[in-house]
Amino acid sequence: MPYANQPTVQISQIEANSTVLFDEFISHRIGLIPLTSDDVVDRMQYSRDCTCEDFCPDCSVEFTMDVKCQDDVTRHVTSADLISSNPKIVPVTSRNKEEGSEYDDTDDILIVKLRKGQEVKVKAFARKGFAKEHANTTQITLYATQHTPNLRNDQAPFDPTGFPNKYFYNVESCGSMKPENIVFSALARLKEKLSNLQTQLSHEIQSDAEE
Repeated sequence: MPYANQPTVQISQIEANSTVLFDEFISHRIGLIPLTSDDVVDRMQYSRDCTCEDFCPDCSVEFTMDVKCQDDVTRHVTSADLISSNPKIVPVTSRNKEEGSEYDDTDDILIVKLRKGQEVKVKAFARKGFAKEHANTTQITLYATQHTPNLRNDQAPFDPTGFPNKYFYNVESCGSMKPENIVFSALARLKEKLSNLQTQLSHEIQSDAEE
């Protein structure tokens, strides 16, 4: 669903890093962590449409991570160590684990391992985007379509010359949004783009007629 919106970490500022991984590697790993966005993504502005000079609560969410290993035991730095300025936009593994939730047994996402004396301190900003612009903003891990030819039952052999009249969609979310919300968000975005195209085309036709 390339038109569905989702905030992802796009800017990472590494303030301290004495780990075995270089700064770009850590930034890349943080940028791939899916964030919850069901309830707030539609209220966020795109950074290109925002009037702020850099970052603001209207177009971005700030994350901080400050971890230092003080013991002889290896310290695992995970998505749980990413602290969000907005409690509604957090790593998918950090959401409230309600009883009976499908995320009860989900492990936090490993970012880096620290030995005694090593530390990592990061300030990061998540912005809204969609997968057509960059793949790290996609919300789905599996997307498939299948059609059923006209006047045939679902178990019939595939007929390449048949006319499809029914489509089956299989959407598996990475956890940032519910599958149904991903589909509705993508359809709304596509509808908006088509409406803008129709409006622009009408203006051009009117302009040509006046000339």
